[in-house]
Amino acid sequence: MSVHTGPLVFDTHEMGRKPGAERTFTRSVEAPAKMGYDVNAVPEGSTIELELRLEAIMEGILATGTFSARAVGECVRCLDPIDEAVVVGFQELYLYDAPSSQEETDEEDHVLEDELLDLEPVLRDAVVLALPQNPLCRPDCPGLCPECGARLADDPDHTHGEAIDPRWSALSQLAEQPVPSADQSESDITSDDSKE
Repeated sequence: MSVHTGPLVFDTHEMGRKPGAERTFTRSVEAPAKMGYDVNAVPEGSTIELELRLEAIMEGILATGTFSARAVGECVRCLDPIDEAVVVGFQELYLYDAPSSQEETDEEDHVLEDELLDLEPVLRDAVVLALPQNPLCRPDCPGLCPECGARLADDPDHTHGEAIDPRWSALSQLAEQPVPSADQSESDITSDDSKE
């Protein structure tokens, strides 16, 4: 992985490797791409307010901070747009050197590269964990009508009548035909007998 320069890359060279050295940052930066889910995310290029404290410890640099941004998306039940504030806290250790043995290596380890600390992957992970996978416009959103797609929050009494199983629909057609009276059915029987 090659660390590039950018608003979320911090140079730790001035801190040296002296435990206890500390620096704080407050920045407004543009959000990178892919910060969230398809249905709910921090839009690329939107403003992120970042507060960060970098602290040197024995193993590396401990990055602690919070960031706030706006997440936009749509309700998974009614498809209404959602725009909400997101405030996420994070803490991550960036190692000075990669572990020497394969057993000590962890996929989640972040390692400083040329004394540069790239915060973008940490922020992306923090946003994904903070945002709901299935966002709702409100907790009791009734969604859309499964038959016609009408928004049920606009018409809570929305119905399509009693649902009839398609296997029994032929019987409902028989029920709609007029039923002959008892006198008519006897006259039909006698007229059939006279024809013979």
